[in-house]
Amino acid sequence: MDSLSQIALGSAVAVAVMGKHTSVRKAALWGAVAGTLPDLDVFIDYGDDLSNMVQHRGFTHSLLYLSLLAPFLTLLVCKIHREMPNFARWLLAIWLVLFTHPLLDTMTIYGTQLLQPFSSYPFGIGSLFIIDPLYTLPLLIGLVWVLIKGRRSLAANTAGLTLSCCYLLWSVAAQQHVIQNAEKQLAATDYHQVLVTPTAMNTLLWRVLVMTDTAYYEGFYSIFDKNTEIIFQAYPLDPQLYRQYQLHPDVQTLAAFTHGFYALSQQQEQVVVTDLRMGQQQNYAFSFIVPQQAELHTERLPRALDLGDTLGWVWRTLRGQHATGPNQLPHSLTSQVPAVDCHHLAPAQCNSH
Repeated sequence: MDSLSQIALGSAVAVAVMGKHTSVRKAALWGAVAGTLPDLDVFIDYGDDLSNMVQHRGFTHSLLYLSLLAPFLTLLVCKIHREMPNFARWLLAIWLVLFTHPLLDTMTIYGTQLLQPFSSYPFGIGSLFIIDPLYTLPLLIGLVWVLIKGRRSLAANTAGLTLSCCYLLWSVAAQQHVIQNAEKQLAATDYHQVLVTPTAMNTLLWRVLVMTDTAYYEGFYSIFDKNTEIIFQAYPLDPQLYRQYQLHPDVQTLAAFTHGFYALSQQQEQVVVTDLRMGQQQNYAFSFIVPQQAELHTERLPRALDLGDTLGWVWRTLRGQHATGPNQLPHSLTSQVPAVDCHHLAPAQCNSH
């Protein structure tokens, strides 16, 4: 999740535990500090762009390491404020703040390595977008209210925490609803795996990604849609390119990190490997040039993203205006792109690209 959400969650958790036992502002401050610490790994350079991506949310998000850090950070807090008699309660507050940080990150699709050092498996439920105001605002409102009104208004902070937790539950329930609809539609088709994630900053419009041997398919499902059939757009894959590069260490690294939701493409003289989980309609957050020589570093390609355009498309789609998506080829240009027969995937509701 974004830094603001983690700061808000950390402060709210610390205030909930310590609000009756110390200064509310003091608790909020240390909650914000502890809630920020795991993400300081963004300043670590692991040698190349791909390593920096897959190692983010690594050892600094380990539940074990964060639990081991909690007593030392608690000791620092108690020494600074001379509150050693409150050590046990401060320890509970700091531990909960550190522990909930990676758990919240796990709600996104990125990949959080909770079990380091025993496993580097990247956990990602994918029911929450990396920035979601409906999750963050209740936390901020409750926190600001108690900071202004003081200890007598701790119920506002508790209410903010409760509402944000309920929103997380809603996101999982909505995701499962879309997964069930997608799998029902795909029941008679030949596909490897399907991924359902929310579009930008909401849990009402969902992206459905389907992987097959020859193409990946992308569709969108609105909770408001009366028609539950998903219209899929097909994007061809190059099986020969996959066979050629499947043993390349960088390709294997991204394939494992994305759980197989990746694509290889030839762009002029370069081979590009792309994480298909984050982004949409061929505008993805993470694409890398596959180095042809072992001594070369993996280089991330820049991304052109107009967030306003994306949010405008989300709003129009939720209103039932299925217009050309953000950063997608206009209809008049689609004839320039090789068509792919995807009727085998979704016979009644499928477009070719």
